[in-house]
Amino acid sequence: MSNSIKDPNLTHEHHTASEEHLVRAEKVKKLRERGIEPWPAWKPVQHHVDQVITEFVDGTEKRYAIAGRITQIRVHGKAAFAHLQDISGKIQVYLRADTLGEEAFKLFEELIDIGDIIWCEGTPFKTKTGEITLRVEQYTLLAKSLHPLPEKFHGIADTEIRYRQRYLELITDENARMRFAKRSKIVRALRSFLDARGYLEVETPILHPIAGGAAAKPFITHHNALHSDFYLRIAPELYLKRLLVGGFERVYEINRNFRNEGVSTRHNPEFTMLELYTAHQDYVYAMDLVEQMIREAALQSGGDLITPYDTITLDFSKPFKRITIRNAVLEYGKLTELDIDAAHIDTTLARLRVSQFHTKTYGEKLLMLFEKVAEPHLIQPTFAIDYPIETSPLAKRDPNNPAFAPRFELFIAGMEIGNAYNELNEPFEQAERFKEQLKMHAAGNDEAHQYDADYVLALEHGMPPAVGIGIGIDRLVMLLTNTPSIKDIILFPTLRKRE
Repeated sequence: MSNSIKDPNLTHEHHTASEEHLVRAEKVKKLRERGIEPWPAWKPVQHHVDQVITEFVDGTEKRYAIAGRITQIRVHGKAAFAHLQDISGKIQVYLRADTLGEEAFKLFEELIDIGDIIWCEGTPFKTKTGEITLRVEQYTLLAKSLHPLPEKFHGIADTEIRYRQRYLELITDENARMRFAKRSKIVRALRSFLDARGYLEVETPILHPIAGGAAAKPFITHHNALHSDFYLRIAPELYLKRLLVGGFERVYEINRNFRNEGVSTRHNPEFTMLELYTAHQDYVYAMDLVEQMIREAALQSGGDLITPYDTITLDFSKPFKRITIRNAVLEYGKLTELDIDAAHIDTTLARLRVSQFHTKTYGEKLLMLFEKVAEPHLIQPTFAIDYPIETSPLAKRDPNNPAFAPRFELFIAGMEIGNAYNELNEPFEQAERFKEQLKMHAAGNDEAHQYDADYVLALEHGMPPAVGIGIGIDRLVMLLTNTPSIKDIILFPTLRKRE
């Protein structure tokens, strides 16, 4: 491969060369003319910036070799100050012509820019203003940046740039780096919590021959060698429950799911879920487990149990409220029993301007009413429990009230964060539920389940009584990092094509 730079006048598909880009491209040519590779092989980096700062002792002669991106340069005659940033922080570096040599200093002055990544070695000292600084004795350019940092390193106001070029936000915004680092800590805390309680982490397929496990419209792809269409996973549920049949009693998966839905501050078509299944337990156990797990995640990720979110304050220290769907409608909708009985619920829905309810069952209408009058008021952590059975096609019936399922959804800040229920393990009823879903699909419901004969076959071999839980990782991270938009906690969110 040739070392010569491409024609600097060449424009690319998605961007046009700016004047600054052309200037820096010319510097690349000059560096190579001097025998200096602008993107050389690696050099050993023995220290991080925070080590230089925390280990500093006045008069020390300890040498440090660090590498990082230049975020600021100030040249004063035969000396220059620059700020260097690595993953651990930022430090000032000091370069002098009489230390580096005239040629090396001149090269830095003329051909090194803000945004470049350099390696340097030297000893620290403290300036008259008290700033710990590394006196550079030698340096090497590791990566030339052909573009300046945005907005003079004061951050990025344009949200399109932030999402499409996330690397620029990570370079320029320490809060963004901390937010994504905290996301990793939250996921690690969830894993540790479950591992400590005997749960086995597993992996299940992303390509599904049948879309199932949730009410959602799938993405469809095609496998050329098998001449078959497949669906990107909308949920791993039916595979994880096959593992219960196989004898694993506690399993979980932190997985990517894909649902062919809109994009908003709360929705991304590709998202991360935690799903876990526990044999010989029920949804009351699941509520206790989820409450403990979220508290643990908040604490282990460096947060507090009382934390701000947008314009509110969330309190995870208190027991989470538990309220039935029916009682939530009465309490938050300020409705009476008469308003929601079978004879009057249509009138109530029409009065509240809830649309498209006429063909629904009573249970579906009750859930529509809940979504309208109750969900927005569930600000503090709340388990909404006992869902109508017709809205829960994979859940067991409540033996004491067969019209409802032993199921909860966890709401925080008006958002659904989790879903859980006692799993239906009776193969005949599951087959009938799938058939009902097929009728709904034929009637135009793209989110209805398909019939999964292989899953029914698995149930026919015997699945123990169990409870399953799904937690939306992205939304949980939003809450624990005080980030109101899901796009700000997904490194590379799904975006519309550029115009």
